[in-house]
Amino acid sequence: MFLNRIEAAKFLIPFLEKFRFEDVVVLAIPRGGVPMGLVIAQYFNWKLSLLLIKKIGHPTNKEYAIGAVGLNCILLDEGHTDVPQFYIREESEKIRQLLWNRFTMYMGHCNQVSLKGKTVVNIDDGIATGYTMRASVMMLKQQQPEKIIVAVPVASPRTLQLLQNGVTEIIVLESPENFRSVGQYYIDFSEVTDEEVTAMLNKAG
Repeated sequence: MFLNRIEAAKFLIPFLEKFRFEDVVVLAIPRGGVPMGLVIAQYFNWKLSLLLIKKIGHPTNKEYAIGAVGLNCILLDEGHTDVPQFYIREESEKIRQLLWNRFTMYMGHCNQVSLKGKTVVNIDDGIATGYTMRASVMMLKQQQPEKIIVAVPVASPRTLQLLQNGVTEIIVLESPENFRSVGQYYIDFSEVTDEEVTAMLNKAG
């Protein structure tokens, strides 16, 4: 059990020490990954930015993920042949517009940070189904970073297997066989608000 996201981030720091002198950008997945990204970026004096991604819910159960959408990519589970293509197109477009609105809200009119040739440390508070993280990695590859590092406190073992081939390295503190949800491994898993995300980014400069 982790006390909260801040404590979990501090536990990740020793495993990231070997990248200290590289040209690193920390990409935090909002909103839960942002307080963790801030702790890590400030400790190493690395740049902090956001990786905006959101799951696509099944039409009959929005909480059940059938894929994920980023600002410029989409990842779908091909097993869901019952889901109409028009639903996927409409949901993807709505989610992409939402993500651009969030980017403007969080980052103002700042441009996205260039990742070409850099070491990218992708931070989140945990990985469950893995759609969000796999779509994140797909999006990152399009920007040609030198390395893609995924660093999380806890993850499903099955999901880690799906990620292995797409990244340079995965750093995970716990990967329990009885994994059910990310929140069960935190004593305090309070929701991070939009206002808190904006304040943290301002703090990071």
